Amino acid sequence: MSFLPRLALAALALALGMVAAPAIAQVDGTPTALDAIMRTVSDDEQPVRAGYASLADAVVAQSLDDPLDGETSCMAGAIYFESKGEPLTGQLAVADVILNRTRSGRFPRTICAVVTQPGQFSFVRDGRVPDIADCAYYRTAVAVARVAMADAWQSPAAGALFFHARRVSPGWHREHIATIGNQVFYR
Repeated sequence: MSFLPRLALAALALALGMVAAPAIAQVDGTPTALDAIMRTVSDDEQPVRAGYASLADAVVAQSLDDPLDGETSCMAGAIYFESKGEPLTGQLAVADVILNRTRSGRFPRTICAVVTQPGQFSFVRDGRVPDIADCAYYRTAVAVARVAMADAWQSPAAGALFFHARRVSPGWHREHIATIGNQVFYR
């Protein structure tokens, strides 16, 4: 990933309160302010996976220059519409719900089929994910989609198949897995 998209992701994370401001910036082979920003994630940290020290590191490491295939585009759209502005762990948990559904045998087997399944996601229009203008939130959603699809970081809501916003109360009798940001996850 080039420096500018990486800087944009870091600035977005800082502005959304997902990370704390760095105290010291260093150069010449030592961590920079950007590295400090991306390593001070306020989310609960998960075990290191695929060589990343944090979920933020995994997200920042994703290339935004590579073209999107259909499945990644559907996943990024779902993350964007369902969890933009949520902590990175919440965005990853949304992605993992979709991936868990593809493996469950109870839902369609592809990401796009899960996302566009009638009655599942309110943002879907006429069986498709709406177009999204390029913005920092969408670039973050693409990066989180790539992390989830590569299984590069452990989800804080492992095994979840359902989620809803805290502001609603669907009356589900399902096993509560996690509450992350403004979302509640169930198995």
